[in-house]
Amino acid sequence: MVGVVAIASGCGDTKTVTETVTVASTTKTGLGPPQERVEYGHIKSLVRTGDHYTLRFDPALLLSGVTANKAAEEDGAVEPGEPVPNDNYVVDEGHRVFTYIVPAGAKVKVLTNKGDPAQLLATPVTAAELAKIVHGTSDLELYEPLDTGVWITVHGDTVRSLDQQYRP
Repeated sequence: MVGVVAIASGCGDTKTVTETVTVASTTKTGLGPPQERVEYGHIKSLVRTGDHYTLRFDPALLLSGVTANKAAEEDGAVEPGEPVPNDNYVVDEGHRVFTYIVPAGAKVKVLTNKGDPAQLLATPVTAAELAKIVHGTSDLELYEPLDTGVWITVHGDTVRSLDQQYRP
């Protein structure tokens, strides 16, 4: 995808600058699945393998609204017509675990309350630090444990980013 940016400023001595910038497009073209997909689920393991990490991931569905309420009702988790707590419900019927590659430089954010105790922060960490968190050897104190689930953005078999889910 090519974008053109034009900037004009000032009076009298107006100068126009045109710059052509090439950026990667995330828009799907052609046949087949999307280029990237986002999945919710739970980390089962994260292990260093050469220059990257190997993630074992148990996908689930994090539902909200009518979808969450109806699924919870059908599962017997709430009484008919009653809403789910916090407007979300997790469906994790199978526990099939899938393997993904996580580059050492993948973008990772976990939930902490660094600084002001009342302030919840999405804190950037390295894949190496995330592996320590998963193994229970990190000194980083999370706001809530990773079992709240995570969102992974996947391109093919490679995780581009991982973000911990907040669960009130």
